[in-house]
Amino acid sequence: MLTDASEHNELSASNDDVYAVDKELVRAVEAAIDEADRNALEGILDELHNADIADVIEFLTSDDRRQFVILLEDSFDAEILIELDEAVLEDVLSAMSPLAIANAIADMDTDDGVYVLGVLDEDHRDGVLRAVPAPDRAAVVEGLAFPEDSAGRLMQRELIAVPAYWTVGQVIDYCRETEDLPNDFYEIFVVDPRHRPIGQVALNRALRSKRPVLMREVMEEEINPIPVDMDQEEAAYLFQQYDMASAPVVDTDGRLVGVITFDDIADVIEEETEEDLMRLSGVSDESDLFQPVMRTTRNRFSWLLINLFTAILASFVIAQFDATIEEIVALAILMPIVASMGGNAGTQTLTVAVRALATRELTEANAFRVVQKEFLVGALNGGFFAVLIGLVAGFWFSNPALGGVIAVAMVINMLVAGLSGALIPLGLARVGADPAVSATVFLTTITDVIGFFAFLGLAAWLLL
Repeated sequence: MLTDASEHNELSASNDDVYAVDKELVRAVEAAIDEADRNALEGILDELHNADIADVIEFLTSDDRRQFVILLEDSFDAEILIELDEAVLEDVLSAMSPLAIANAIADMDTDDGVYVLGVLDEDHRDGVLRAVPAPDRAAVVEGLAFPEDSAGRLMQRELIAVPAYWTVGQVIDYCRETEDLPNDFYEIFVVDPRHRPIGQVALNRALRSKRPVLMREVMEEEINPIPVDMDQEEAAYLFQQYDMASAPVVDTDGRLVGVITFDDIADVIEEETEEDLMRLSGVSDESDLFQPVMRTTRNRFSWLLINLFTAILASFVIAQFDATIEEIVALAILMPIVASMGGNAGTQTLTVAVRALATRELTEANAFRVVQKEFLVGALNGGFFAVLIGLVAGFWFSNPALGGVIAVAMVINMLVAGLSGALIPLGLARVGADPAVSATVFLTTITDVIGFFAFLGLAAWLLL
């Protein structure tokens, strides 16, 4: 028996939890799906925000997601689609008819329609496009022609552009009388006769100005136009750097073709941060949580295979000192400490460096200072932990010389870790490679090999 919808809405708005979706709500949705009870499902979701409904869908299994869409397809809000993770969106779209998807796209801003269509395979996409009204179809097709991570894909076509000789009163009347306005907008763009942006007027400034005032008199001339082929990460940097609410997008001739708003940039920043984090961990840059088991397995396999070969390399270094380890068994107990500490220290530096490169906080201008700082940090941390582990190992095995050997090895590997964590991403960025993709593999290999070689080599030299 389903709980009354009002109880679920009260539960979702509990003061003890800021999130609208909880396990009780999800269970109620699953029960309504199992019973194919559309009325109960609509009642449960009635007062939820579209973003919360998207969260509910993401908590469901693939089969339940499809059944959810089938039950609600003719009342399914198009805005829910753009809140979904790509892998989940694939499931949802697979349960929708081409006409239903086309109607949803017609209700969206251009950039959102491009996002939804971008998830579909080519055949499915063509079928949907045929059902999209002609004006909307032309806009999304043009958007799909741009590179996937470019400003052209990110921008929306809907905007307000007026000539500089218009008065504020004319612009206000235009906005009141025109039906084809963006759903949300924050600035009015001022263009020259060739439709090139020459300024912009924030809505609050327009509303505070007298009707006879010309737009050229109240416009801001510093507009930071974004080329249509600019990478979305570069566009996000401009928004962060200059605190923009929106920015005009221009084609190769400088003509105004679209606008990017801060809500789209917020998604880009989250996406790029997530992508860097996943790549540092050797996980696909696609969302891994909602992928099918076999796809996730395949995505992770290649990096695990590379890590296997690097581990074999470290084992090969250890094998060169097998006689030393046989003579002093304590080395086998202690050697993982040196490699582990170096790896962890290097990962700290690497994470900071990769993120700083992504946000343009680390450039050639300050690279030497950053590397120098990480060298000093490695030296100080290496010295501190060298004393600590040297005393522990010396007392543990009643062998002060062994404590001295691991202390020196610790300093060496911590220094190498600090330098590698900074230099590897800088070097990869310099040659045009993405530091987030392969830096971890290089770092792990270096700290393991140097750590084992320094510790076992010093032991063979000084203790035998």
